[in-house]
Amino acid sequence: MKILKLASWNVNGIRASIRNGFVDYLKKKKPQIVCLQEIKIDDEARAKEQFDFPDYEEYWNPAVKKGYSGTAILIKSALAKEVKSYSEGIGIKKFDEEGRVQTLEFEKFYLINTYFPNTRPDLSRLKFKTDFNKAVWKHLKELEKKKPIVITGDFNVAHEEIDLKNPKTNKKNAGFTPEERKSFDDFIKDGYIDTFRYSHPDKVQYTWWTYRFGARSRNVGWRIDYFCISSKMRNRIKKAYILDQITGSDHCPIGLDIEI
Repeated sequence: MKILKLASWNVNGIRASIRNGFVDYLKKKKPQIVCLQEIKIDDEARAKEQFDFPDYEEYWNPAVKKGYSGTAILIKSALAKEVKSYSEGIGIKKFDEEGRVQTLEFEKFYLINTYFPNTRPDLSRLKFKTDFNKAVWKHLKELEKKKPIVITGDFNVAHEEIDLKNPKTNKKNAGFTPEERKSFDDFIKDGYIDTFRYSHPDKVQYTWWTYRFGARSRNVGWRIDYFCISSKMRNRIKKAYILDQITGSDHCPIGLDIEI
């Protein structure tokens, strides 16, 4: 068995993230696979930018709408040879045109990179979000008939009260509504493990901070980015962690070292 170093990061715009040290992060931390969310760039604009990520192969899944949403996966060139298949989306147009799901197949597992919708402050996208969740859970179950899964990304929900600084004042707010939390509950009860909480039952650490009110400097944050795995893989977890000292976005990177 070997150890695979996985990372995930909502970069809130890949161009801004690169200006703010993203390539330095790759060079320093050397993740073998990095799953990105909210890339906010289309193929045409990306071709003009000519990004340079040394030693990484790239998979891009932009949204139809320019400057919005989108996901990407960077994978070390040597490891890219082990990818058996790659697909985008879950077969539902209204979700897929926002570039929210990527699936990589390896010999022993599937890796799914996902950017879950934000329900918006007025909760106008709450049904869209819960419908998306159900569709993703169904996608996972189909994949799991063949092999275990690892799913990562910005889930846009704080699961438990420990996962945000001010739970009492956020109970009806986007990202902490009863509907969103129940959807995550259903996912966990269906046989998946939140690797960070499994590894650190009582640890208070966040992955997102609003740009307003000096929230990050005061650590008034939320944990809304996750690595989750099929329960049958629990004994393969070597390390699950949050790199909250790394800036460059309103989110920070998260990591999972796993035996494969």
